[in-house]
Amino acid sequence: MMTASGESRASSRVSVVTGGALGIGGAVSRRLAGRGDLVVLADIDAEAAERTRLDIEAAGGSCVVVAGDVSDDDVVKRVLDTALEAGDGRVDVLVNNVGDFRPASKTFLHSRPDQWQRLYELNLLHVFKMSHAVLPVMVERRSGCVVNNSTVEAFRGIPGHAVYSAYNAGVSAFTKSLAVEVGQYGVRVNAIAPDLADTEQTPASAMLRGRDPELIPLWIPLGRYGEPDDYAAVVDFLASDEARFVTGHTIPVDGGTLAASGWYGRKDRKGWTNMPNEP
Repeated sequence: MMTASGESRASSRVSVVTGGALGIGGAVSRRLAGRGDLVVLADIDAEAAERTRLDIEAAGGSCVVVAGDVSDDDVVKRVLDTALEAGDGRVDVLVNNVGDFRPASKTFLHSRPDQWQRLYELNLLHVFKMSHAVLPVMVERRSGCVVNNSTVEAFRGIPGHAVYSAYNAGVSAFTKSLAVEVGQYGVRVNAIAPDLADTEQTPASAMLRGRDPELIPLWIPLGRYGEPDDYAAVVDFLASDEARFVTGHTIPVDGGTLAASGWYGRKDRKGWTNMPNEP
């Protein structure tokens, strides 16, 4: 079968994207398909995944959908089997994009162990499982690339989301250590650390919550919220040959927020804000 770029599937890359239907993941799926990859899109939202597949194919790309929760062993196996079957036995790129700060409580003291477990599954466990499943294929071919999705909150305090922060710090630590371990096989491992992404999961309107939009440049050095393709572009770079000598790093994609800001107690003592110059 031919891709939009005229390559056969046997010669084009096979890229697995988890959480690949919406937001950053959807943008990654579209970007990689646009460069000629056969995208294996795994997502818990079957309807959204199907819409993204149709969009990709309408643009001339190739996409196969696997619906399910990638923290589940059976779904992980289906993703790998689907990729190997559709891609003639190869997997070139794995993007572990799934992640969520929900479920969460107001503070760690109010949180419950079942919430910690679900945050673990969503933010760290699936990264282990998908990487463990796909890496043997890459090692055998002595070629491949893994790109994980962490967060800037792995590198600064985020009150109310201590468990989420801890697991994402684990993603970045895993990225660094695994890169050293598998580099000898020609496999690279990197991550991105997003912040303030305007997506379905974290819409700008919810982040603003009635605040004056004119204050945005005071919070974000580049003066705007991130669009999904801002993050996908960096994933695309890290997965490309242009980044062939880059491994073991987490790249902040945040408009400068990690460099410039932190969390601050509100003047009314009703919680915390990472957007100062407000009551």
